[in-house]
Amino acid sequence: MGARPLRVAVVGAGAFGRNHLRVYRELQDAGHAVQLVAVVDQDAAVAAKAAAKFSVPGFDSVAACLSTVGGLDAASVCVPTVHHAVAAEPLLAAGVDLLIEKPLAASLADADRILELARAHGRIVQTGHLERFNSAVTAARRHLNLPMFFEAHRLSVFTPRSLDVDVVLDLMIHDLDIVLSLVDSPVREVRAVGLPVLSKKVDIANVRLEFENGCVANFTASRVSTERVRKLRFFQPYQYLSLDFARQDLLMIDVTAAAGMDPARLAAMAEAVQAAGQHPSAGLSLAKVAVEPGEPLRLEIESFLDAARTRTVPLVSGEDGRRALALALEINRAIAAHAERTGL
Repeated sequence: MGARPLRVAVVGAGAFGRNHLRVYRELQDAGHAVQLVAVVDQDAAVAAKAAAKFSVPGFDSVAACLSTVGGLDAASVCVPTVHHAVAAEPLLAAGVDLLIEKPLAASLADADRILELARAHGRIVQTGHLERFNSAVTAARRHLNLPMFFEAHRLSVFTPRSLDVDVVLDLMIHDLDIVLSLVDSPVREVRAVGLPVLSKKVDIANVRLEFENGCVANFTASRVSTERVRKLRFFQPYQYLSLDFARQDLLMIDVTAAAGMDPARLAAMAEAVQAAGQHPSAGLSLAKVAVEPGEPLRLEIESFLDAARTRTVPLVSGEDGRRALALALEINRAIAAHAERTGL
């Protein structure tokens, strides 16, 4: 006999919420132990439209949903960031495990309220940093040794979506979370600059982080670009890895073999390459790392449902979400200080 299906709801039926609804429905139709039972949106018309599309009851409040559909096991919270805590609190109090879209909350106070309630009610909170589930990131982790330098670029064209938060909380936080998960060391120094361009909040930002172990990470995020770029490069002893989030591919350049040679042999090899008229990279090992493709959101939701079912800590916990949020807010303070200092 199979496991009892987890009864799930999606709170917030905007662009993110509709994708969560789609994935839950796909998993249910594929025979996974999950049952989509409700959608909630404070705009009754939006809730009704989503309810009709996914053949579930629609509600304009969490309270109405909980009182009508009965017991919920889990829910995705996909409302605007400033409303995360308000949406999460009654769900946690009702014993519902939550997948909360990133960022976890708009403030550390709200994040702490969410986490305290989760602990008080024995509930699981997973933060929706879906790039952690990107197959290229998963593949890169297997080659992790001692990363000492990161270069992240996340550029997007301007849309009216997510203008309730700045570009650091909207886009850069994805890369902040990933780098924090890869570097086992506290952040030592934050330098940042950012500007509002097409909105009232910062639309483009550049950040330099230095960690206690000497690792350095540079981040650029823009939501006013003419192109879409989602790339991360990292360097460690004798290796360079280049990761493309959108294409889900990973390129690795390795000079480990050359690093083990004595200087005389290495010099002779370099002379031979030059004499043959070859590109200087001829002595390097350049390979495309095998990546098993998959939709990050689906992998994220599957991981969340597994954590809810097995009562284990999620791959991206609420505490991970708080850590990324704390760093993002520190970056925003550095941006504000730079703007004040320079008169921007």
